Amino acid sequence: MKALLCTAYGPIDTLRLQDAPDPVPAAGEVVVAVRACALNFPDALIVQGLYQAKPALPFSPGAEFSGIILQVGADVTTYKPGDAVIAFAGHGGLAERCAVDAQRIMPLPSGMSFEQGAAFMLTYGTCIHALKDVAQLQPGETLAVLGAGGGVGLAAVDIAKAMGARVIAAASTKAKLELAQQHGADTLLDYASEDLRQRLMGLTEGKGADVVLDPVGGVYAEAALRATAWRGRYLVVGFAAGDIPRIPLNLALLKERQILGVYWGEAVQRNPRQHAANVRQLLQWFVAGSVRPEITEQLGLEQATQALLRLSQREAKGKIVVRIMAESGV
Repeated sequence: MKALLCTAYGPIDTLRLQDAPDPVPAAGEVVVAVRACALNFPDALIVQGLYQAKPALPFSPGAEFSGIILQVGADVTTYKPGDAVIAFAGHGGLAERCAVDAQRIMPLPSGMSFEQGAAFMLTYGTCIHALKDVAQLQPGETLAVLGAGGGVGLAAVDIAKAMGARVIAAASTKAKLELAQQHGADTLLDYASEDLRQRLMGLTEGKGADVVLDPVGGVYAEAALRATAWRGRYLVVGFAAGDIPRIPLNLALLKERQILGVYWGEAVQRNPRQHAANVRQLLQWFVAGSVRPEITEQLGLEQATQALLRLSQREAKGKIVVRIMAESGV
């Protein structure tokens, strides 16, 4: 099979499209013929050795993908060859085939394309967990979303609107803000040209945002935290800006603010029932048209390295999906 391989942790542009052995399913695993793999910021980190998970070398990046089951290992009874599925494997999706734990897949819902399925679970799963389970966002509350034109940001906008919140979308370009507006954001904030803290306070009549969802970090983090309301909740989702901010803890004290970490992958393992309930809710919203992954680019496997580079440099909007067709034609 063809696979985009990381053979040593280092720069993204060292990834190479190579021949690799076809995977064989271990007990509890399935082998999926990958049809589509969405790119996410952790994919860019993992190949550089900058992510909390460090797979054994060599490996293919690609945390989430969709495809058709080719083989099932021993003890797998819920799925069979020919089933169309969504997978969250953590890595391995930028290849024609991938072996994945059967507990980390779900059926591809009716009416959802392979491309939509690949682009759905990581960002929407993260955001429903962040907003519903961690922040306990309430109808009528104000949510500020940083990085609102990216995959996580747009998912947060969709979910917050479905939950009845007011959404302030903050991003660094007009094009990204326009995407957030198309997904229902109530107010737009360009933090490349506006003071983030002052503008957030002005948009909330001096009260501050009830919740901030921040997948960006860097220089925007402290300003956003300072613009939260009394007992506001600041959600730490990621650090796409590259820098992990050091926050003065007196900011938490002054307004009884809460700084809350969001680690969706671990939460899924610790509370699978809650995860299952969240998935059911997401699928209901998808069917109703309330949430939809914004796929802005569809590329071939040979173009994935350059796409990952652009993603790491925050040049991408929405979701980039790599379309893969195995030689078997499955």
